[in-house]
Amino acid sequence: MTKLSSSLKNWGSDKFKKNLKQELETLDDGALPLHQAVCQGGKADGSNISALINSAIETDTKIQINVGVFFNEIIAGCNCGDDPMSENIYCDLLVSIDKETAEAEFTISS
Repeated sequence: MTKLSSSLKNWGSDKFKKNLKQELETLDDGALPLHQAVCQGGKADGSNISALINSAIETDTKIQINVGVFFNEIIAGCNCGDDPMSENIYCDLLVSIDKETAEAEFTISS
């Protein structure tokens, strides 16, 4: 499970948004469920994501953050000269960070 320890540590400070953005953008390819957001049957390329922190709230047990994620979808074509092609994609992601363990859950929101 992915841990966002540094973001949890900085919750409530001016560093939180910048730190969470950095942690999300440097996660291993495949750590985020971006494959659920592709729309043309391609493969999500998480190697160059860009995150935008939209909002965050705190509950008794979690920090819940709405994040906009920009990434690329690699689309296989018909073996033409420009195959495969890459399409820019945007999705909304709900990030829930457990306040005790720093374990993060990621859900594509519609």
